[in-house]
This record gives sequence, structure tokens and C-alpha cells, in this order.
Amino acid sequence: MINNKLMISRGFTLIEVMLAMAVFAIAGLSLLSAASNNARNMGHLEDKMFANWVASNQLVAANLEKKWPPKNNVKGEVELASRQWFWQQKVLKTTDKNMRAIVVEVRLHEEDKLAISSLTTYVSKVEQ
Repeated sequence: MINNKLMISRGFTLIEVMLAMAVFAIAGLSLLSAASNNARNMGHLEDKMFANWVASNQLVAANLEKKWPPKNNVKGEVELASRQWFWQQKVLKTTDKNMRAIVVEVRLHEEDKLAISSLTTYVSKVEQ
């Protein structure tokens, strides 16, 4: 004869199982959201890195030129990483008449209002 008092109920109740499933579902959604944000940010960081390279290359080219930079804007496009990048060079006056600031802005689309990257350098007039 089996003593019913010694038998202990083993297992989980339905409420405990549902609560555990809810906790795992919320954790899964949080993880999925974090992965999605990470993937979206990686694409933006890649664009920003390539745009910085384009801007840096244009500033090096401007520094290598022997002529004093004009005060007008210059635009162009260049291919990098199998994409077209649109850059604009702006030459600005400074408080020193023998120096000018060169700002290069890079966009992925020519009509974009905001630049992905913007770098600035200063050049001085070489006395001859």
C-alpha cells in the first residue's frame, strides 16, 4: 500500500510555465532589437568611414596644390568602395590674411542637405 502523504507533486504549474515563457519572450525581443540596432549602426559607421577617407583624400590633394586656394567652392565626385561619393570644397577666409581654411564635405547623394563627413584644414600662403 502506497502512502499518499509521501507522494510529492513534481513539475510546474501552468502559471509557472506561462510566466517563464513570457520572461524568455521578452528577453528574446530585447536581444533581437539590440541586434537590429547594431546592424543598422554598422552600415552608418561604414558610410561615415568611407566619407572620411574621401574628405581626407581631397584635403591632401588641396594641400599638394602649389597655388593659393581660391575663395570659391569646388565640387566633384569620386568612386570609393564601388559607390559614388559627392564632395564639396569650401575655402574660407581666416583672421590671418596669409591663411585660409579649407572645408571638405562629403555626401552619398548630391542632393543631400546634411553631409556624412566634414573635415577642415588650414593652409598658409607660401612666400616666394
